[in-house]
Amino acid sequence: MNRIVVIAVHPDDETLGCGGTLLKHKANGDEVYWLILTKANQKITNIKGIESEQLRYIREVAAAYDFNNWKQLTFLTTELDNYPMVEIVVGISQYINELKPNIIFLHHYGDIHSDHHVAFSAIMSCIKNFRTPFIDRVLSFETLSEAEFAPAAQNYAFVPNVFSDITPYLEKKLEIMKLFTTEIMDEPFPRSLSTIRALARYRGARIGVEYAEAFMLLFEKI
Repeated sequence: MNRIVVIAVHPDDETLGCGGTLLKHKANGDEVYWLILTKANQKITNIKGIESEQLRYIREVAAAYDFNNWKQLTFLTTELDNYPMVEIVVGISQYINELKPNIIFLHHYGDIHSDHHVAFSAIMSCIKNFRTPFIDRVLSFETLSEAEFAPAAQNYAFVPNVFSDITPYLEKKLEIMKLFTTEIMDEPFPRSLSTIRALARYRGARIGVEYAEAFMLLFEKI
């Protein structure tokens, strides 16, 4: 049995990036845990009561995945770069060292969102193998509306080398995505249901299946 932690800067990132794979791990009897690094920021939205609305759908999403446990840290979204790095590292490290997962899913380092950049650096600082010898595998996922908007430069490119067949799980992934009432987008924007399906179809074609998710393998112990 695997013990997996998916680290999402914002709730919905995990579903966009690896929701089908998380569902597959649960179906296979693995333990799956969800760490959310930020909370809703009322300063950047006109949606009244955004914090309570976000907490409501986080609970619904956690139940839909049947996560073994989840935790949301208190850093404000879009302001992660305003916090001392040590505070972010400590928050992540505490959760990882409490659970001792053997697989980590995290954001791609080239995502254009500033929160994602900060999070990637903080997470990688937390999982050096002499500090976390229990980790066997680290994979980064692509996040629609962030990964594909990165500059056209080689060091930002998402170049997947691991693919997960999520054909039996895509429809449930899309149903879970609908729960993110403040995040899902209208057609044909990046976080619309048709775009999520199209990306999964494209990634599936790479390995000869109907739908897939793609990852970059950052570390593996064999």
